Amino acid sequence: MAAHTDRQYEEELTDLRQSILSMGGLVEKQIAKAIEALVQRDRALAETTIEKDAEVNALDVAIDALCLRLLALRQPAGRDLRFITTALKITTDLERIGDRAVSISERAIELAAEPPLKPYIDIPRMADISLGMLRQSLDAFVREDPDMALAVCRSDDEVDKLNGQIFRELLSYMIEDPHTITRAMRILFVSKYLERIADHATNIAEMVVFMVKGQSIRHTSVPPSV
Repeated sequence: MAAHTDRQYEEELTDLRQSILSMGGLVEKQIAKAIEALVQRDRALAETTIEKDAEVNALDVAIDALCLRLLALRQPAGRDLRFITTALKITTDLERIGDRAVSISERAIELAAEPPLKPYIDIPRMADISLGMLRQSLDAFVREDPDMALAVCRSDDEVDKLNGQIFRELLSYMIEDPHTITRAMRILFVSKYLERIADHATNIAEMVVFMVKGQSIRHTSVPPSV
């Protein structure tokens, strides 16, 4: 009976891991679609992306329920306990990334109704880096790889630099022509959303380090290795 119970428990942990990967894949796709809607000025795609957020929220609720059931019924300890509590926190960050996809889509709809301000160059680059960080943080979670997680934390500086670059460029547009202020501000919001996505990916990476090593690196400078 104990062996059967142990096997069932391992299956539940595997289901949890797979559910988090599914949620991660969904929010990654949501962000990519939101940026595509922005660049292509595709209102219909933006609206579809907003509607899909309900799926992200449903997964968030289901994963939370699974984690709480595991904690209550299995009373895990040690590494399993860290894994389940980390999963609970990761879903919070993933849900918030999904919310950013909605926000980007809303700005895309607004910007599509106005003349283009400038070609999008740095925003797609910023999105690529942020999504790469998200993908890598989830890979680190699945592989339980703290060094991969630390690499995500170090990538955050690149996103911050791009955000600053976009801010300076758009500020010059607004100073030269006040008519551009509304459009420039909407693009600035998108840049800020992407910066927050990178922050959420960094949060996930930091939690992976805690899960594997039992060591918190939050609010500290990123070590070269752990």
